Amino acid sequence: MKKSFLVLYLGVLWFLFSPSGVNAQEVPSQSENYFQKFKELSSSESRTDFFFDTSNRYNQNSAYDWLDTVNVYLNSSQKTNDSMAVADYQLIQSKIYYDLGDYEKSLAIAKDLYDDMEGYPIERKSLILNIMDDDYSKLELYDKQIETRRYKRELQLTENVSFYDIYSSLGQHRKAMEDYMTEEKKNIEDGDFYAQAVYNNNIGNYLRLDKSTPTALSYFNKANALIDVYFSDIINAKTANEINEGNHLKGVILGNIGKCYVQLKEYKKAIPYLEESISLIKKHNTGKVSTELVENTLEVAECYLQLNDYEKATDYLSNDLTPVKIKNVLKKNSLFASYYDRTGDFKSANEYLKQNNRIRDSLDENDTNIKSQQLESVLKQDLENSRKLMEVQKADLEKSRNEILEKDERINLVFISLIFTLLGFSGLVYAYLKSIKNQRLIAEQKHFIENSLIEKDSLLKEIHHRVKNNLQMVSSLLSLQTKNTKSKAAIVALEEGKSRVKAMALIHQKLYQNEDLSVIEMQGYIESLINSVQSVYKKGGHNINITIDAEGVELDIDRAIPFGLILNELVSNSFKYAFPHDEENGKIYIHLRKIQGQEGFFEYTDNGVGLPEDSDERANSSMGIRLMNRLANQLQTTLNTDRTAEGVRFWFHFK
Repeated sequence: MKKSFLVLYLGVLWFLFSPSGVNAQEVPSQSENYFQKFKELSSSESRTDFFFDTSNRYNQNSAYDWLDTVNVYLNSSQKTNDSMAVADYQLIQSKIYYDLGDYEKSLAIAKDLYDDMEGYPIERKSLILNIMDDDYSKLELYDKQIETRRYKRELQLTENVSFYDIYSSLGQHRKAMEDYMTEEKKNIEDGDFYAQAVYNNNIGNYLRLDKSTPTALSYFNKANALIDVYFSDIINAKTANEINEGNHLKGVILGNIGKCYVQLKEYKKAIPYLEESISLIKKHNTGKVSTELVENTLEVAECYLQLNDYEKATDYLSNDLTPVKIKNVLKKNSLFASYYDRTGDFKSANEYLKQNNRIRDSLDENDTNIKSQQLESVLKQDLENSRKLMEVQKADLEKSRNEILEKDERINLVFISLIFTLLGFSGLVYAYLKSIKNQRLIAEQKHFIENSLIEKDSLLKEIHHRVKNNLQMVSSLLSLQTKNTKSKAAIVALEEGKSRVKAMALIHQKLYQNEDLSVIEMQGYIESLINSVQSVYKKGGHNINITIDAEGVELDIDRAIPFGLILNELVSNSFKYAFPHDEENGKIYIHLRKIQGQEGFFEYTDNGVGLPEDSDERANSSMGIRLMNRLANQLQTTLNTDRTAEGVRFWFHFK
């Protein structure tokens, strides 16, 4: 810890007193010919290790030069029937095709290696599975990617199977961020500034993709400061590859900052970040296909186009970068169309728009459904992994309990032995020794019990947290279904279902956030529930004055869930029906009190239009009213309804 603070202190001094701050660090061996060193090595094993340990291997020779040489070595190994050397060179071959962006070719070679990798060393198996994982990600074959990661866990190459990058690829950026923070935060050491920079950059990227641009920008700025401290750390020496990777990360971070400014439409601020990012990535990611480089080039072209600097815009649009991802192809065509439209060449603009239309028409019409199915598959795998993790934790808890029992038995045996041993001593000495022994036993048992209770609380919190996450995922699936549903009645029903799921999810969220897992503080829960309902019924509820009087009231989960669902129905009905003209003097009053002994009292009133005259006849056919009556039965009470001069009043007593 002291060393980390010393490094941080020296880094800050370096940053403050250097002439222009810390922007990047030159690679001392940038001119070193890695290709020549590779050829000078004598064995396939040493060449493979050197290739994968050298990040800037294409600094002087292109990937195609490397591929030609590797093919020569591969043919020679095949002629001599050296199976291990053949596998090594095919592994290098697969990685080169990945670097060139030919992911299908790379995957085909890696799969052939995978089928025959039973006798390979564990390091080679790890490299094969990592390449397959990356290829499946680029090809959006997420089910295959999950299988690859599960196999990596079976080989003990990783402790847990993570899905956060897959969730982000499927549009669930907030879920990806939450899982990433849970999985990765605990693994980062205080003095590892590079890992901290990567962590903050990834968090910022999830937020940027989720359109939370200001918050994302703060994380990117923090990541930028951390990578500068990493470069200024003069105590820990860095290799050429580490410096190269740090500079590449610096370029990615600056590009993300520039993208945030583009989202905020601050194009002049975005340009210097994007241009420096392009320069760093080109220099330190030589010879490899880079999505970041393509995206940043398109972003800076858009900036110049928005600022009417057409010459600069066309310079960036006309370079030799070829977008691979469909979204980047569409964006490049759109920028060309916008340029020609602004310059009066409407024929060319129309041609690029037609190209985009053809691309969109060629896309699978069921693309949304496929993504929903992939998301469902990932969710099932996530739930299965959570279940297995809970089973492991339960087994560990049971093992700990058995160990405690065994220790107690051993202690009892020792205690009995001591009794027979000390029978010859005087009563005073015996009583004294017995007292000391009992105190020690009590302290140990208390320690074991306290640890067991802590583990139990942690497990319960984890369960409530995962239940909340699963309910939120159900809510997200309902939202996806709503977007693909044209029936207004079905949309209303799905929105109501989503509101009820959110009400239950809030219960579990409040539970795992509480120190006491047995009860829920209702004032905070009701406020959160009101906010949740307002987010569903966006058109109503914002001009209504809502008063909540439930301070100090706590309910257990068996009462909180039916109570929350009843309140969800009442508030939803008020927003939908009570104030049809969105009056600014609309009022809702929610009262919850413990009145005497163990009895509670609930009251809900609004000053809206009140119940219709035929509300009694509608009660049997209304799902909401039937649901509230059944929930009231769970609370062992009856929901009472009073028509008032202004609006309506619902109330009941409960135990």
